[in-house]
Amino acid sequence: MADTAHALGSSRTLWELVERRAELTPDRPVLLQGDRTLTFGELRERCERVAAGLYGMGVRPGSVVAWQLPTRIETAVLSFALARLGAVQSPVIPFYRDREVGFALRESKAEFFAVPGVWRGFDHTAMARRLGARGVFEAYGRLPDAEPGLLPPPPSDGTSVRWIYWTSGTTSDPKGVLHTDRSLIAGGSCLAHALHLSAADVGSMAFPFAHIAGPDYTVMLLLYGFPAVMFEHFALPDALDEYRRHGVTVAGGSTAFYSMFLAEQRKRPGEKVIPTLRLLAGGGAPKPPEVYHAVVREMGVQLTHGYGMTEVPMITMGAPDDTAENLATTEGCPPPGMEIRITDEAGGPVPPGVDGEVRLRGEAVCRGYLDPAQSKAVFDADGFLITGDVGHVRTSGHLVLTGRIKDIIIRKGENISAKEIEDLLHTHPAVGDAAVVGLPDPERGELVCAVVEQRPGAGDLTLDGVTSYLRGQGLSVHKLPERLEVVEALPRNETLRKVLKYKLRERLGGA
Repeated sequence: MADTAHALGSSRTLWELVERRAELTPDRPVLLQGDRTLTFGELRERCERVAAGLYGMGVRPGSVVAWQLPTRIETAVLSFALARLGAVQSPVIPFYRDREVGFALRESKAEFFAVPGVWRGFDHTAMARRLGARGVFEAYGRLPDAEPGLLPPPPSDGTSVRWIYWTSGTTSDPKGVLHTDRSLIAGGSCLAHALHLSAADVGSMAFPFAHIAGPDYTVMLLLYGFPAVMFEHFALPDALDEYRRHGVTVAGGSTAFYSMFLAEQRKRPGEKVIPTLRLLAGGGAPKPPEVYHAVVREMGVQLTHGYGMTEVPMITMGAPDDTAENLATTEGCPPPGMEIRITDEAGGPVPPGVDGEVRLRGEAVCRGYLDPAQSKAVFDADGFLITGDVGHVRTSGHLVLTGRIKDIIIRKGENISAKEIEDLLHTHPAVGDAAVVGLPDPERGELVCAVVEQRPGAGDLTLDGVTSYLRGQGLSVHKLPERLEVVEALPRNETLRKVLKYKLRERLGGA
C-alpha cells in the first residue's frame, strides 16, 4: 500500500492522480455524506461530465474560476472538474462576506463565480450580483453536465499556477497565495505518509473544503484509496452520529477540534465517544502538550499534530509511532524535500536547539502571492519562505514552534513567549482554553495579559490564583500575567477555529 501511494505521489497533476486511483480501485468509496457515496471510479466519470458542462459554459484552460461553496460532494466534484480542464481556481471560504469576497474576485480577475445560492440563511447569489461578479452560477445540488466527447486534453504540466488561495486577512486585506498542482500534491503526500494510513481507514472532513486543508486531505484519500465523511456543517454532539455510522477511524482538524472531542468524551468517561476512532490528527494552530496527554489518556486514541499554513499546506507532521514526548512537544518532522532553516535576526542560520525564525524551501511551498511586491518581501535571497514563526529544530529533526514573532511580548526589554505561558495555563484544572497577548503599557512597554475560558463547573479564576499556579509550575516571575480576562468564548476564525489574537488586542488594548 505504501509503495503504491508513493508511486501515485509522483503524479504530475491532480487530474492524473484522480485517473490513476480510479484505475486501481474504481469501486472503492472516496466521499461519504449522509446516505450518499461516491466511488473513485464515479468521481472520475462525474468530473468528466461536469468538466464538459463547464466547457460548454465557456470555461477554458487558464480561465479563472472562483467558487464559494460548502463542504459537499458536489464541491469536490466541481473542483476536480476544473482541475480536469486546467482552469485556475480561486476557492473562497463560504463564511466570508462582501468585503473579503469582493476583494478576492477583483484581485483574481475571476471570469466565473460558483455559489451555493441561499445557504444557512445567507443569499450568496444576491451578494455575487451586488458585487458585480462575472459568470455567476449556482453549484449546490446540481452541477453543469454534458457529454465529455469534445473536451480538450487534460493538463500535463503540474508546475503552472492553477490555484489562488486566500489568507485569512485579519487587520488588512487577504493575500492571494499562488499554488500549483504539484505543490498541493507534495503537501498532501507529507500528511498521508506521516500518518501511516491504509485502505481500511475512514477519514473525515469537518473543515471548509475551500480551505487549503481541502486538497491536502483529498490528496491523501487518492494516494491511499480510503474514504472520508464530509460535514457540510460541523457541530458536536450533533455530528457524532455520522462518525459512528460510517465507522470513522481518523478525525481531527485543529486543536479546537481536539478540545471539542475531549469535551464530549468527558460526558461519558469510560465509554469511547466514537468506538472506531483510533487517531486524531490536525494542525493549523498551536497544540499545548496537555491537550495531547488528555486525548491519549481520556479518549484512548493517538494524537498527531502538524505544522502548515496557506503558503505551505503541510510542512511537518507527527507520526503515530513516534514517542509520546515528541508528539506532545513538537510539530513532527519534515518529509524528504522540505528544507527548514532556522535563522537569527540577520537571516543567518543558528545551530540545532536554538530558537530563531522559521524559513522554508521545498516543492510544497507556494509560488508567492498575486501581488509581486508581497512575493518579493516573503522570500529571502536563497529562495526560502520567511514564515514569521519562531522555533528550533532538535538534533532528531523534530521541529518545535515557540511562537510567532508578533506574539513575542517585550516587557521591560525582556522577550516573553506567549506560547510558553499558554501551555502552562492549559494544565490548570479550571482552564478550558487560553490565549496570552501583550498589551501596550507606558512603563513596561507591554504587559502580559492572559485571556481564558473556564471549564464548565470550575470555580472562579482570579489573577492571584492563576499567577500562584504558574509560579508553582516554575514560570519565571517576570513572565507572570499582570492582567487576567475570563471570557465565555475566545474569538476564533470559521475554518480551523484558530484563536484570533488581533481581536483580543483590539478589544483589550484600550481598556
